[in-house]
Amino acid sequence: MSVAPGSKGKVLLAYSGGLDTSCILVWLIEQGYEVLAYMANVGQEEDFEAAREKALKVGATKVFIEDLRRELVEELVIPTIQANAVYETVYLLGTSVARPVIARSQVAIAQQEGCTHVSHGCTGKGNDQVRFELAYYALDPTLKVIAPWRIPEFYQRFPGRNALLEYAAEKSIPVSQTPSKPWSTDENLFHISYEAGILEDPNTTPPRDMWKLTVDPEDAPNTPERITITFKAGKPVRVTNDADGTDVSDPLDLFLYLNTVARRNGVGRIDIVENRFIGIKSRGCYETPGGTVLRAAHIDLEGLVLDREVRAYRDEHITPVFGKMMYNGLYFSPEGDLLTKMVPLTQVDVNGSVRVKLYKGSLTMEGRW
Repeated sequence: MSVAPGSKGKVLLAYSGGLDTSCILVWLIEQGYEVLAYMANVGQEEDFEAAREKALKVGATKVFIEDLRRELVEELVIPTIQANAVYETVYLLGTSVARPVIARSQVAIAQQEGCTHVSHGCTGKGNDQVRFELAYYALDPTLKVIAPWRIPEFYQRFPGRNALLEYAAEKSIPVSQTPSKPWSTDENLFHISYEAGILEDPNTTPPRDMWKLTVDPEDAPNTPERITITFKAGKPVRVTNDADGTDVSDPLDLFLYLNTVARRNGVGRIDIVENRFIGIKSRGCYETPGGTVLRAAHIDLEGLVLDREVRAYRDEHITPVFGKMMYNGLYFSPEGDLLTKMVPLTQVDVNGSVRVKLYKGSLTMEGRW
């Protein structure tokens, strides 16, 4: 027995344009929901207009595409750098920092459009389901959350990619003909992550063609590149490159330029096994080019200008807790609010400049004042 579209309410789906969320969109319509699609531009390389057309083609009544890049840099990336925050001493929180701005925007649009539900395509074994849902509930507890990959009816119907492809063919859902890579990725302007597939074996060396953002350090230029980064109250306010005349001060442009410089010099790759919030270990490979440079320069400058006891207190009581808070999706919690207010207090005197040399995947601080 078919269910009338819209009879169960209106849902705003976080939509990527890929196979999973396209199938989820159609499946939700089949279940009786009116579906609106939401896409966040956080710096990923994506054809947003093509994704908009696809969502409308398969049944979305409206599509919203929000440019959140500036919010991401100014509200999440820079404070994370100010806190020197990482997770388990090495992961720069690239996926985690994007989730609060995405969820906040999704909730705002859901409220604007009178939605009764929000939905996402996160799997049941990852951290993102927790990050998004904690944010949804904190921002608007009246919204109901649909997590298809945790609904038995859904995951039993779609136990693997082939089942999704068959459904896509049956429902005339356009599917990209690009060959699938044997791993999954998540990208924003701060980083890109690679996991699952062949990377599930922690002893499998990532193939050279997996890395997308950075030049292989062995193939990076044989001549070092030097830049100067200036901070005010712990925030990067200027980057200069005397060799080519670059001088950037806008926060978003500054971060994009640091990405460009770091990428061409092979800076920012890591390959780790981490403990996920949900209780499993996960092998992840990450490229965080501009963030790696910025954090290293920030730490170096603090050695010159930050009071010893303030630094010791921050390093013991704020930095690790901030990193865990971000990783676990607690940005909109009371402790998240407290931590984000405490970080700027430690940064009042972090003013100055750092000279950085980038060379074949490495960073060297050559001076600071």
